[in-house]
Amino acid sequence: MLRLWKWYQNSLAVHPVKTQIISSGLIWGVGDIAAQTITQATAKKQNGVQDEEKEVRINWKRVATTSLFGFGFVGPVGHLWYEGLDKYIRVRRGLQPNSFWFVANKVAIDGFLFGPLDLLVFFTYMGFSTGKSFPHIKEDVKRDFLPAFILEGGIWPFVQIANFRFIPVRYQLLYVNFFCLLDSCFLSWLEQQQDAPWKQWIKSLICSKDK
Repeated sequence: MLRLWKWYQNSLAVHPVKTQIISSGLIWGVGDIAAQTITQATAKKQNGVQDEEKEVRINWKRVATTSLFGFGFVGPVGHLWYEGLDKYIRVRRGLQPNSFWFVANKVAIDGFLFGPLDLLVFFTYMGFSTGKSFPHIKEDVKRDFLPAFILEGGIWPFVQIANFRFIPVRYQLLYVNFFCLLDSCFLSWLEQQQDAPWKQWIKSLICSKDK
């Protein structure tokens, strides 16, 4: 593991964008395998399937699709985002690195700008990749976006506080990608829930506050 880590550090120093792209694609692929395993096991348990029938079948096309999301969006965009965000907070805002307001500004901007964008791109991309029509994708986004944003909003700020306070900028995307292993499982589970009552409750609660 130590040799692998040193190889990663060297690759990141020489080819930062390429390394972030490859590592993001691989991690998101592994995350989708874990997500499929968990969601299939959960679904079979809910449907009362017997143990001998609980063979997990991995959809490798979906794994490839999810990996492409890591390769094509998370890797390059995430690299530019964390590098650009750090430069903006340090240079344009003039805040002292690792200070309270330095970390707070990063967490707030990341949570309210990049977080929603990432969710929107993910749901839209996964919809198109499975052959859904635009109206269908629009309905899926309306159904899943707010519950995902609210639930993740209770977790990701704490993840990012540690990230922006203790992790060097060049490793921040790698740190986030490992948490995306868990996030991938959550998003797959969320999609599986369809129009679950708790989703309807969250949407109705938000709508009632808007009135």
